[in-house]
Amino acid sequence: MKLKVFRFHSGMGKPRYDTFVIEPAPGKTVLSALFEAQSRYDDSLAFRYSCRGAVCGTCAMLINRVPRLACRTRLAALVSGVLDLPLSSYDLPDYTEPWDKTEEVLVEPLPNLPLIKDLIVDMETFFTRYREIGPVFRPGDPDPEKERLMTQEAVRELEQYTTCILCAACFAACPVNGKNPRYTGPAALAKLYRFRIDPREQKGIGRLAGADHPDGWWACEFHTNCRRVCPKGVPPDKAIGHARQELTKMKKEEMEHDAKGT
Repeated sequence: MKLKVFRFHSGMGKPRYDTFVIEPAPGKTVLSALFEAQSRYDDSLAFRYSCRGAVCGTCAMLINRVPRLACRTRLAALVSGVLDLPLSSYDLPDYTEPWDKTEEVLVEPLPNLPLIKDLIVDMETFFTRYREIGPVFRPGDPDPEKERLMTQEAVRELEQYTTCILCAACFAACPVNGKNPRYTGPAALAKLYRFRIDPREQKGIGRLAGADHPDGWWACEFHTNCRRVCPKGVPPDKAIGHARQELTKMKKEEMEHDAKGT
């Protein structure tokens, strides 16, 4: 089995691809294969990892042209085609190369983010957009003696969005992020909606105003790549759709109210 890996470092004329022969083994993941390539062939190969358990989101990269977590993506499933995932097209850099899907696994850095080295990208843009929405809990009442209780129904609704691990797979797969560097992005918008629907929150629907601008809720084109690549099943497109419906309804009611006042 072969691992075809994108290579880049500052000062290179242009990026290249290196191919490493990897020993096949049941259950071997892309992350394990990268460690093998690093130890057997080239110790300068650079990639990120941390928990190795699909919890931290650190090892997200483009695997066979789909954003995935390297620690949970198995080589055998990729070569067999089990993990083929059709996505709406998104911009890829000019340097990309084809690969033989029958015996090669292609590993590249996440798109829509600046390159640092090999498979490592600069995540600052992603986290800047995330910080812009104010991703903190703002309770609407004084601290209780024990805890703030929630209904099971509210908990189930919130859980759709609280499992995000900030891996940026959705950000990388989104065609809108590729053409609009100011777009808030799926992960941040899903998180913002999570606070809007939290019954313990102070502002409620007022939280939606944090992305009520052309580069926020209204920039989404509903390609749904974000939902399909999320390793935790978070549905940003669903959150964005609900937010837009709520804002549209609220603005319509305000216009009707103003019209009656005149």
